[in-house]
Amino acid sequence: MATRLQVEAATQTWIGQVSGSSVRLEPGDVQLSVTKSGGRVTASTATSERTGNTVVSGDEVWVTIDGEVFVFSVGPVGTRSKSQSRDQDAFTPPMSATVVRIAVSPGDRVEDGDVLIALEAMKMELPIRAPRAGVVKAIHCREGELVQPGQVLLDFE
Repeated sequence: MATRLQVEAATQTWIGQVSGSSVRLEPGDVQLSVTKSGGRVTASTATSERTGNTVVSGDEVWVTIDGEVFVFSVGPVGTRSKSQSRDQDAFTPPMSATVVRIAVSPGDRVEDGDVLIALEAMKMELPIRAPRAGVVKAIHCREGELVQPGQVLLDFE
């Protein structure tokens, strides 16, 4: 029997039908097949297929495909993600990671989606992106530093 979950990313919400090792997202024609080893994920439609890696942190799933990182909140159907309401959540690592690049300085004005900090974990680069346009207020990490989940990497206004 399939399990129904709500999946959110940015402003898009899907209902996921989970059965065995595959997930079908509705609305849309996206079929995700998840292998059971190493967090590998394959996303396919009728016309294309892409493979990437996943990291699970609480109710969030971080997926990296072709150098892009997508963060999905997963929970019971009918729930809203708590992380969408706080910028601070956007500036914390999903797992223990090393800061490999800081692309901004305090006072820098950034646009929605700009890379602020690049992390490396499990041989994957995880860019921390601006959730909206704004100004970097302070940076709380340095290149080469090992950072932990829940640690705030920067302040944003």
